[in-house]
Amino acid sequence: MGQPTKVLQLFRTLHRTRQQVFKNDKRALEAARVKINEEFKKHKSEASPEKIEEMLKVGSDVELLLRTSVIQGIHTDHNTLKLVPRKDLLTENVLYCDAPIQNQ
Repeated sequence: MGQPTKVLQLFRTLHRTRQQVFKNDKRALEAARVKINEEFKKHKSEASPEKIEEMLKVGSDVELLLRTSVIQGIHTDHNTLKLVPRKDLLTENVLYCDAPIQNQ
């Protein structure tokens, strides 16, 4: 896959992730849209394949971070914040064991 295709694919992926992560939050949706578009426009004329690959890696890392680490919060009153995790963030609880099991 050529670099222009990878760049366009990352651009679309970031916007899809933005729509999922900030669903129902117009201010955050708009801010993320502006930031994504701004960053891509800023580097539009980059010609170095190495630099483009580096920026693709950063963009992919940002997308992964957004998708796996951001949880929406809603202010329900002055001192209360209700967290609204997406279903894809919820995982089964894994039992924790203080003492490691030793193989014999």
